[in-house]
Amino acid sequence: MNFSPDFTNPLQRLLAHQPFVVLDGALATELERRGAHIADPLWSAKTLLETPALIRQVHCDYFDAGADVAITASYQASFEGFAERGLDQQQSIAVMQLSIQLAHEARQAFWAQNNDSDRAFPLVAVSVGPYGAFLHDGSEYRGDYGLSVSALMDWHRPRLAIYADAIRRGLADLLACETIPCVREAEALIHLLGEFPDIPAWLSFSCANGEQNCRGEHFSQCIALAHAAPQIVAVGVNCTPPQYVESLLQIGAAHTDKPLAAYPNSGEIWHAPTRAWLPHTAQNFCAQAATWRRARARLLGGCCRTTPADIVQIRQLLQKEKRNAPSLHESHIDL
Repeated sequence: MNFSPDFTNPLQRLLAHQPFVVLDGALATELERRGAHIADPLWSAKTLLETPALIRQVHCDYFDAGADVAITASYQASFEGFAERGLDQQQSIAVMQLSIQLAHEARQAFWAQNNDSDRAFPLVAVSVGPYGAFLHDGSEYRGDYGLSVSALMDWHRPRLAIYADAIRRGLADLLACETIPCVREAEALIHLLGEFPDIPAWLSFSCANGEQNCRGEHFSQCIALAHAAPQIVAVGVNCTPPQYVESLLQIGAAHTDKPLAAYPNSGEIWHAPTRAWLPHTAQNFCAQAATWRRARARLLGGCCRTTPADIVQIRQLLQKEKRNAPSLHESHIDL
């Protein structure tokens, strides 16, 4: 894969140290589990306004649990969303910057205590949620916005400018464009990255089943877009029921040699009209993660309703694999 001369792929360092990258788990639902009230259009971004120290603590706990990456609390952050709460442009920028600063501080605190361990220096990934997250009506699980690629670029551009600046200043390492429900929004983000040619990103889709994204487009189309985009350093699936992940990864492995990411939800189903999680029969999340690893996922973690305990188990699983089968480093894969 060819990158521009000033392009840095932060995943290369981690994957040179170990054959996998452990992502963190849920942020919003973990904040809620700890007492935060996020039943609000801003969702986890509401906590940035009210109890930012709680966000920093969750990041710290995920690092302690074994995560190599902290994903920031910026998923639901947008100028329009903050404006509805009375924030002006500069105040909104400050809150977005805070989301990154909190993860950066957690990383620095973790490393101060672990820089002589066998852990690699962690990454901070800036969460870039889809347009549908701002709408707060569940449309990130449908992708039926009715907006053009150009209009989606215009909506995402101001946020990406702020996040790109933070990456250039060393507060974060890459973008996590996540829960993307449709090819059109993926196209918009990839085109927009071209305006920030020194900024790497991963691209992760929300999917409706084992073959299609939430818009009903075949997952191979999603993978093909990511494979052709130099700034996309990994591609995968998140906030998707875990039973679909193995099949989606198999499609991914057939269409790209870029690292594959898998961080699904716990399996519970979010019912947007009632703003509630529907009951489900729990399965062993870590046991399922073992199947994703065998399906060639190299970035593994969790999304909604997963916890630091799940990340502990994933780290233990992958460390055991590393000890027992070092040949799975997959050094033949071109990063």
